[in-house]
Amino acid sequence: MFGKFARVVAGLSMAAWGVTAHAAYQLNLQTPATKEGVSVHELHTIILVICVVIFIGVFGAMGYAMYAHRKSKGHVAAQFHENTLVEILWTVIPFVILVLIAWPATRTLLAMRDTAQPDLTIKATGYQWKWGYDYLSGEGEGISFLSNLATPADQIHGTAPKGEHYLLEVDNPLVVPVGKKVRVLTTGADVIHSWYVPALAVKQDANPGFIRDTWFRADKEGTYRGQCAELCGKDHGFMPIVVEVVSAEKYTAWVGERTKKVAAAAEDADKVWDLAALKQRGEKVYQTNCVACHQANGMGTPPAFPPLSGSKVVNGPKEAQIALELNGKQGTAMAPFKQLSDTDLAAVITYVRNSWANKTGEVIQPAEIKAARK
Repeated sequence: MFGKFARVVAGLSMAAWGVTAHAAYQLNLQTPATKEGVSVHELHTIILVICVVIFIGVFGAMGYAMYAHRKSKGHVAAQFHENTLVEILWTVIPFVILVLIAWPATRTLLAMRDTAQPDLTIKATGYQWKWGYDYLSGEGEGISFLSNLATPADQIHGTAPKGEHYLLEVDNPLVVPVGKKVRVLTTGADVIHSWYVPALAVKQDANPGFIRDTWFRADKEGTYRGQCAELCGKDHGFMPIVVEVVSAEKYTAWVGERTKKVAAAAEDADKVWDLAALKQRGEKVYQTNCVACHQANGMGTPPAFPPLSGSKVVNGPKEAQIALELNGKQGTAMAPFKQLSDTDLAAVITYVRNSWANKTGEVIQPAEIKAARK
């Protein structure tokens, strides 16, 4: 009987090891990449040590008292009502501990809230479920783009092995130069999100209708990953954040490449496209920006995301749909997509108006999007 029990235990142990052996274990905070991150890490360590000392002291004393003064040894419980010394001690000691914690905590918090004199200012807008970035000042001013989850669908559905950065990879990372103070303005387009990158010691809620700010200055180059830290909907876990910290030279080169892409997209506005070519491009834009909410079959997930197939808006006047794509719809999850180029917006609208049950036969040209922006 014992041998059988031992074999069962051994089998369960091996099974548990097989499940967990490939998991990445981390028993502490991420390695900080900013001065403020180091302060947060040190503060965490100080408070952890204080808590461990208190735990050992309190429960050690309780354990000793229960063992050494147990009834079986003939001890009789003492009867007393007040002890002035004990009352003073349990008031003064916690007060001293709180003061010791409050001093470094306040200093760190004030430093984390000092967003004055940034080298770059970037607005991060939370959408269900992606981030939009607008470079508002500093080198790269005027650059705007959306950052979407880049983990392949087959990994998410379990039909392929999970990648190294599963659910923590994006198509367009936020790129910033090393050693520069970056101010991040956060807001939400639909529900409350939270911009959170642990290694940069940044966590700031993004509330619709409000602008909040935070900042960081990365001390070393690298890739730093985070996620939306607010429960923002059913696909909350599919909204990662990736920050690429690069040298000043690489950042200048990246800004130049982005500027050229914007200029190239603007040049396409006067090109006349045929239906087939625009639909083909529009399908790619739809898969990147729209499929998470409206689904590949265009049926959406009502009531939050209505179906596009057979939609009155999609099959109605094109001017109304163009305005909706550019400006979004207040009070709903429909975010504005003005970050997309004129050609991409024209393509995706054309694709939607000529797919599934929608057969308008209309071709929306980039010039129409360009005119609607004015």
